[in-house]
Amino acid sequence: MANGTADVRKLFIFTTTQNYFGLMSELWDQPLLCNCLEINNFLDDGNQMLLRVQRSDAGISFSNTIEFGDTKDKVLVFFKLRPEVITDENLHDNILVSSMLESPISSLYQAVRQVFAPMLLKDQEWSRNFDPKLQNLLSELEAGLGIVLRRSDTNLTKLKFKEDDTRGILTPSDEFQFWIEQAHRGNKQISKERANYFKELFETIAREFYNLDSLSLLEVVDLVETTQDVVDDVWRQTEHDHYPESRMLHLLDIIGGSFGRFVQKKLGTLNLWEDPYYLVKDSLKAGISICEQWVIVCNHLTGQVWQHYVPHPWKNEKYFPETLDKLGKRLEEVLAIRTIHEKFLYFLPASEEKIICLTRVFEPFTGLNPVQYNPYTEPLWKAAVSQYEKIIAPAEQKIAGKLKNYISEIQDSPQQLLQAFLKYKELVKRPTISKELMLERETLLARLVDSIKDFRLDFENRCRGIPGDASGPLSGKNLSEVVNNIVWVRQLELKVDDTIKIAEALLSDLSGFRCFHQSAEDLLDQLKLYEQEQFDDWSRDIQSGLSDSRSGLCIEASSQIMELDSNDGSLKVHYSDRLVILLREVRQLSALGFVIPAKIQQVANIAQKFCKQAIILKQVAHFYNSIDQQMIQSQRPMMLQSALAFEQIIKNSKTGSGGKSQITWDNPKELEGYIQKLQNAAERLATENRKLRKWHTTFCEKVVVLMNIDLLRHQQRWKDGLQELRTGLATVEAQCPLAWQSKWEGPEDPLQYLRGLVARALAIQNWVDKAEKQALLSETLDLSELFHPDTFLNALRQETARAVGRSVDSLKFVASWKGRLQEAKLQIKISGLLLEGCSFDGNQLSENQLDSPSVSSVLPCFMGWIPQDACGPYSPDECISLPVYTSAERDRVVTNIDVPCGGNQDQWIQCGAALFLKNQ
Repeated sequence: MANGTADVRKLFIFTTTQNYFGLMSELWDQPLLCNCLEINNFLDDGNQMLLRVQRSDAGISFSNTIEFGDTKDKVLVFFKLRPEVITDENLHDNILVSSMLESPISSLYQAVRQVFAPMLLKDQEWSRNFDPKLQNLLSELEAGLGIVLRRSDTNLTKLKFKEDDTRGILTPSDEFQFWIEQAHRGNKQISKERANYFKELFETIAREFYNLDSLSLLEVVDLVETTQDVVDDVWRQTEHDHYPESRMLHLLDIIGGSFGRFVQKKLGTLNLWEDPYYLVKDSLKAGISICEQWVIVCNHLTGQVWQHYVPHPWKNEKYFPETLDKLGKRLEEVLAIRTIHEKFLYFLPASEEKIICLTRVFEPFTGLNPVQYNPYTEPLWKAAVSQYEKIIAPAEQKIAGKLKNYISEIQDSPQQLLQAFLKYKELVKRPTISKELMLERETLLARLVDSIKDFRLDFENRCRGIPGDASGPLSGKNLSEVVNNIVWVRQLELKVDDTIKIAEALLSDLSGFRCFHQSAEDLLDQLKLYEQEQFDDWSRDIQSGLSDSRSGLCIEASSQIMELDSNDGSLKVHYSDRLVILLREVRQLSALGFVIPAKIQQVANIAQKFCKQAIILKQVAHFYNSIDQQMIQSQRPMMLQSALAFEQIIKNSKTGSGGKSQITWDNPKELEGYIQKLQNAAERLATENRKLRKWHTTFCEKVVVLMNIDLLRHQQRWKDGLQELRTGLATVEAQCPLAWQSKWEGPEDPLQYLRGLVARALAIQNWVDKAEKQALLSETLDLSELFHPDTFLNALRQETARAVGRSVDSLKFVASWKGRLQEAKLQIKISGLLLEGCSFDGNQLSENQLDSPSVSSVLPCFMGWIPQDACGPYSPDECISLPVYTSAERDRVVTNIDVPCGGNQDQWIQCGAALFLKNQ
């Protein structure tokens, strides 16, 4: 050792430097370094606070300042806590050592994130004594450094965004945060939109990854599947520029790393050798599933799906997360060891030998954490497994005999035999036990050979049939024929593959295995060929249909969206059901791993773009085409206005200034607005129809109740029911036309109604007798005796028109209290009229006096029809036209007649003057 290194202080610096940089030669053997001025200044000068050590091609250099010219070089820094001379006593109390990699930003960020922030913010003792303001500042510092680091270029002197630089992305949460920051801080609007698009896609899993440690193993099993869907959507998106392949590769890697660390952390809380078997088994199976599934996801996406995705193909080799795969295999070994141990407990007798064996069996694994897989722990693990196998060797001999006896009892049942081998497969794999069960394994192989023959026969009998038929492939729900056939044959492939895996695991050393394996592989090839033929036939049919406008597979973005059929008036959407089926087929076949031809994919993309709007329009069209069947016949006139408004929107599907151009699929803004208008109109029509149907049903039920009431015995029940019906009608009076309300008329007093009914029936018979004697028109008539007096007056009008040889429209109705009508060919004398609101003496109207009755009788008068150009009995200036109602309720007009009033018509309008027929 050189004399300079007798200085303990320099020995500390040289040893630390040598270990950090991995130097082979000892620094103290270099005289120049031992007498280095910078080292002496740092140690002997209390004012010199810092010593920087940097390694370059020229060797090791020391400096009392930090000047970064090249950030690629690793840097080691010694610095003092206090401005003192370094001595042997304060050497380890006053010197701090820190290293820097890549950049000062990265080093500071990792130091704050990994060391100081957890200690000062999460540790109870330190956080209690740490000022809250400083805690916030520390959190802001960590967040700010992370932002800068995620946006840094390879040239770290320029903080410039470069998307391929992922050195600041250490976890999936860093990646998600990166896109959040880009969405807020992007330089261009299009970049912000793209970043926001990715941010929204990642939001599906961002929360789960941020709180990953709080999830259970089973929840993360589900998260693997969700993550697959998200990264697949990110890669396949075509709305914006593609996601960089190098960045996706890095994302897949850090996601796998997060899953691996999560599994290690969760399983690390268990004692895998001593905790209950059921708990260890379930946890290990979940951990294995997480590892296996992510390996499968990466292989499937980068090795198959993305490599064949034409808009954005994966160009590199498929990504294989090797470390995660080996961690999964390590967990499988642990599970196998624990399972074998449980089988030993089951088969070995409860004796002292068993107790001794089982207490020693896990001794080789003492001090070894099996979930900590890496190249350094692998030799230790293999040595422990080897020692473990030596310990259990004696017990295997006894278990082999017991297992042989057990299997010999059930070998005549193929299903039970297979289940037994699966149940004890970990034991059967042991060389000693496998050798002892040679005959039983031969029997199992024969059964598996028969299974392959059965699979082949079943396939050949069904492959040409129609799905769902007895002689065709088994059918599933919501699957087209091609997808159904492929799913069916895939299920057969899985059965054959499972059979092969069982044989490979337990029977590979048998003489008949090779022949069995070849037969099974041939069947697999046959099944895969059928699968490919199904897809090829489908592809040819679809591509042939693309050139046929009648196939329903053609859709043009500039075509009209819908129209009314001129033949049957039905509304048709120009988006066929075959397109909907095609979309489902493309989606399902893609999920099954098939590469969709470019032409079909292009059509599917266009169809998918308009699918949402098309489905809504089809719902509207179905509503329009079937609404008449949902209406009650008598209510259709009530819905005429709403139906016409709905139809008007359909007919006027125009856009642009002046509404000259048709709305088309490629005009999304106008299309959305038009769909909204259609939906609103359809909803209004449907709501109105539901309301009317409800009212109609309610009133029908009430009328049926009234019809079942005995009028002679239960008059009050009739009146109560009638009042309830009228109350209901009153609530809808403003919303429904009188024409419909009038259908629900009925008497309040049933006896009065019956008396009126009988009186009218007798009066009608009297009218008939007079008519037969040609004396009807010569008698004084009472219109209140008729059920429909307006019909009688109209018949008189028609008869008069025939008598004078004129049209009915050329006649007018008049009344006279002066005597007979000179201009009327046919006339009648009417009595029984009542007047309300004023009085009439036969000459003119007059106001009621205080003692006058509210309703007074009117003298008989002559009525008839005369030509429009003929003069009536009174001058128009001295008359007022009064309505004649059937009753005092004034709900039904019979006719209007001119009554002399002496002028001032407004006076009689204001007093509510009106005529009505007397009650029967």
